[in-house]
Amino acid sequence: MGRTDERAEGAGPFTSRLTWRPARGGAAIWESRLARKRGALRIRTERGTEHRAAIDDTAVLRRLGRLNAIAAGAFTVGGALFALGAALTQLGTVGVRTSASVYFAGGLFFNTGGYVSLLQAVNAPRPGSGADRLVATRWRWWSFEPMRIDWLSTFVLFVGTLVFGVNLLDSFLTGLSTQQVNRLIWAPDMVGCALFLISGHLAIAEVCHGRLCWRSRSLDWWIVMVNQLGSVLFLVAALAAFTRPETGSLVNVDIANWGTFAGALCFSFGGVLQFFERP
Repeated sequence: MGRTDERAEGAGPFTSRLTWRPARGGAAIWESRLARKRGALRIRTERGTEHRAAIDDTAVLRRLGRLNAIAAGAFTVGGALFALGAALTQLGTVGVRTSASVYFAGGLFFNTGGYVSLLQAVNAPRPGSGADRLVATRWRWWSFEPMRIDWLSTFVLFVGTLVFGVNLLDSFLTGLSTQQVNRLIWAPDMVGCALFLISGHLAIAEVCHGRLCWRSRSLDWWIVMVNQLGSVLFLVAALAAFTRPETGSLVNVDIANWGTFAGALCFSFGGVLQFFERP
């Protein structure tokens, strides 16, 4: 931003928090997640008290609220459908194609949540020069800003949902050999899990500004932690879903199904929490 009184914080080359002194005195604090989710800055007065200052544009605030509601709803429903698919698979009450259809429907909701989360980062209000208010940007459907931690985290998440889509589509194929199952279904699953973990790590770094932190009273901290737990459980489930070439059976069916079930519930719960992280 180029202010002489500016202090930047973040992880590595990424900036997730800026502090500067506006013309009115005190301190203005921009945090990337707070800006894109709630459209607000933190203002610290000369007396040491703090409050939030929302962007002075009701249309932008309504837009942020709609994006947040869509993303939250998509992850809530998508996680619930994934949990249902895992439960149906474990209980064996329906056929393989029915379970695959439930998973695929959940994947579409995850795709939607991932893209809308990216839209939130693309269209996040930015701090104005020397001001104590955020500035709206023109609406965009896409941008390329890999040096912004919020953009990178949501972009990796969105790509992860697309890779999971490949895994879910391939699960409809029949008559596959063990090698084909591992290459077409298991491998994309592992890649998707890795991307979810990377996205979650970036989200935690964004909230904690590059440091280890425990913020049990912070809603955004709980959201990223619950989602990251879901990503870990998805990875455990994916590892257990590897098909042994010598036997043609999974490493552990129960872990694969229940890990997916628990991880999906984490994302669904994170979606519910996200409903409250709004302007």
